[in-house]
Amino acid sequence: MKGLFFLLLFVQLLAASIAVYKQWIPNTNFENPSNWDKDRIPCANDVVLFKSNQVISIFVQSTHSLADMYLPLNGEFIMAPGAGFAAFDGSWDPGCDTASAVSFTDAEKYKWHDPALWHAATSLEDLDQGKYIFAVDEERVPCQYDDVIFQPETSFRVNINSSEQMIHLRSISIMGQKFTSDSALAEYMPTSSAKLQFHGNRTFQVTNARCPDKSGCECGNAGEHQKICAALLRDSGTRCKALACKDPFQPVGHCCEICGATISLEYTPGFDIRQYQNRILHAFLSLPKYAGVQMAISKVRKPQTSWNAVPVIQIVLMDDKTESLTGTNAKQLAEDIMRDVTEHADSFGIVMGTVQVATGSNSNGQGSIFAGTIISLLLGVLLLGIMLFLHRKGMIRLPSVHLAGKWNRKKDQDVVAEPSDKGFDNPIFDTPTNRAESHGACSGEEALKTMASKDSGIYFVNPLYDETELIAS
Repeated sequence: MKGLFFLLLFVQLLAASIAVYKQWIPNTNFENPSNWDKDRIPCANDVVLFKSNQVISIFVQSTHSLADMYLPLNGEFIMAPGAGFAAFDGSWDPGCDTASAVSFTDAEKYKWHDPALWHAATSLEDLDQGKYIFAVDEERVPCQYDDVIFQPETSFRVNINSSEQMIHLRSISIMGQKFTSDSALAEYMPTSSAKLQFHGNRTFQVTNARCPDKSGCECGNAGEHQKICAALLRDSGTRCKALACKDPFQPVGHCCEICGATISLEYTPGFDIRQYQNRILHAFLSLPKYAGVQMAISKVRKPQTSWNAVPVIQIVLMDDKTESLTGTNAKQLAEDIMRDVTEHADSFGIVMGTVQVATGSNSNGQGSIFAGTIISLLLGVLLLGIMLFLHRKGMIRLPSVHLAGKWNRKKDQDVVAEPSDKGFDNPIFDTPTNRAESHGACSGEEALKTMASKDSGIYFVNPLYDETELIAS
C-alpha cells in the first residue's frame, strides 16, 4: 500500500509540474513559399529582390541557382551545411521556363502578441506531432511560466513591442539554444542576429520557474488584452465573426464571443488544477460522444464588480457542431461536469460552480421560460391547497374578499352584500364598504347566491377568470 501511495503522489506531483510549450509559427526561411510574393520558391530564371531597407535574417537550407539577386543593406543569410547560391548557367530548368522578378515579402507584420502565430502543447512530443491544446486568446500568447521555442534551422523576425516593462517567460529557445537565465540571454540579445530576429521596445525576463501554486497561476497577459485582440483581429477589420448560437458569451481572456459553455469554479486551497484537468480528460473527454469538444481550463480573474475581480477556475468548452446544433455537445459536457461537481466537489476542493451556455437552438431559452411558468403555477396551487387544508382544520381563518375589475363595475351594480357582512374592503380595487348605498338593492336570486357564498366562510375570486362566471356558478 505504501508503494501505491508514493506512486500516486509521484503521478500527482508530475501532473502538477507539466509545462506548456509555445512554438512560434512563422519563419523567414528562403525555402518557405509563403515568404515570396509569387507564393513559390525562386527558380533558376528568376531575379530575386530584397528591398534595400529591409531588415531580415534568412535561413537557407539548400543550394539555389538564380539569374540575379538584389540584397538588403541590413540583413544576414544563415547557411545550412551544403547550402548556397550559384549563378544560372542557362541550362534548362523544369518548371522555370519564364523569367520573373520574385520579391521577399514584409516580415515586419509578425507580432509577438498575435495569438494566431503560436502553437501550444503540453510536451515537446505533442508539439512535434501537432497535438496542440486549445486556450483562450490571452493564453495562446506565451504566459509567464511557459517555455517558448523558435524552431531550430529556422530564421524569423518578430515585433516584441509591449505595454509591460518585461515579457516574462520560463525559458526561450532560439536556433536550438535554450536560455533559462537572464544572464545567458543578456549575452545573446546584443548580437547582430538577435537584433535582426527581435525588434521593439521590450526585452525578456526568464526565470526557469514553474507555477508555484497547485491551484494554478494566472497567465499574466491580462494587461495586454487590447494589444492581443487588435493583433488577432487586424485581418478581419477588428470585427468578430457572426455566430450561429443564441446569446453568445465572452469568456475571460477571450477576444470574441463564442458558442458553447463555460464553467466557473470557486475553490479551496486544496484544489489541484492538474489533477482536476486529468479528471475531466479521462472521465468525460475520452468518451466518443465528446470527440469534437475542445476544452480550456485555467485560473483567471473574473470581475465581480467594476473595481473588484476574484480568481476562479474557468473551463471553456467548444464543439465542432454547426448551425442549430452549434454548442450542443459542449452544453451536454458542461451538464455532465456539473453533476460530477455536485457529487464529488469536496474530494476535489471545489466550493461551487456556475455555468453559462449558448447553443444554436432557440428552444433553450423558451424551455427555461416554460419551465419557470409551470413551476410558478405549481407553487401557487400548492400554496392554495395548504391554505385550504389549514382553514378546514380551523388553524387559520380566511377572509371574504370580493374582487371586481373596473371594466365590469357597471355590469355588477345590482350585486350587493348583506348588511350583516362584516368583511373587509380591499383598497387595491376601490370597492365601497356599504354596497347597498352605492349600488342599490339586488334581486332575490342574486342575493341568495351571494349569501350562500359568504356564509360558507370562504369566498375566493381568481382574477385569472371572469367574475361573472364565478357568480353564475
